[in-house]
Amino acid sequence: MQEIWENYMKPVDGRPATIAFNAEAADALPNDTLGVVGFIKLRLRSATEEGFVAESEADMIKEIEDRLEMEALRYRVGKYIGRIVTGGEVHFIYYLKFDFEWPDVVAVTMAAFPDYTYEYGSRLDPEWEVYRKLLFPTDREWQLIQNHHTCDRLKDAGDNLRIRRAIEHRAFFAKHEGRERFVERISAEGFKVQADAPPEEVSPPFGVQFYRIDAPYYYDIDAVTLQIIAWAEAFEGQYDGWETSLVKQ
Repeated sequence: MQEIWENYMKPVDGRPATIAFNAEAADALPNDTLGVVGFIKLRLRSATEEGFVAESEADMIKEIEDRLEMEALRYRVGKYIGRIVTGGEVHFIYYLKFDFEWPDVVAVTMAAFPDYTYEYGSRLDPEWEVYRKLLFPTDREWQLIQNHHTCDRLKDAGDNLRIRRAIEHRAFFAKHEGRERFVERISAEGFKVQADAPPEEVSPPFGVQFYRIDAPYYYDIDAVTLQIIAWAEAFEGQYDGWETSLVKQ
């Protein structure tokens, strides 16, 4: 099965961080065969002001990452599951069958990069808490990932994301009353209701389709969707995404 990796940003220990995680692994949880989490914490040599990987060092970090994955495969120790970059450090995270060969994997890898300072370790994590609670995104973070995928597809098709146009949204609610209160809230913010989404009101969930004139540019649409999510949750609802037409002018 081909692995699917996703990237997003969030604060970790009060500092900005970029997270890359193996999204395909979530479909195989719980995983009883890989119950140990192993990590390498690598100190960057030329981090950006925000603590991220500088362009001048990006190729070297990719080379280290590839070498580590090659050695992990050669030793057959486990699965590469995620990467965190924050505070001038890169954390490579694996889930392992056992941890007795993990020091060998690290030593062989880092012997090829003697100029780098690093730490490593491992611990039991049979519930995959590091993956589920640190790497895997929350509903809000996942929505931002999906936002950016949609923006990328529009941009690749020649869309001018800065142009305002009708953006259609959907949300679903456990109760009819929740949907009605949500509609009142979004109407006050300039959204127009298109239709109550099926199924009929006699059976939940109670859906609604609505739109507003906005620009689908990355951070603009992020702000809009995060606000809608907050309103929906306040009325026992769930946001279900957005779509818009292609505008090339």
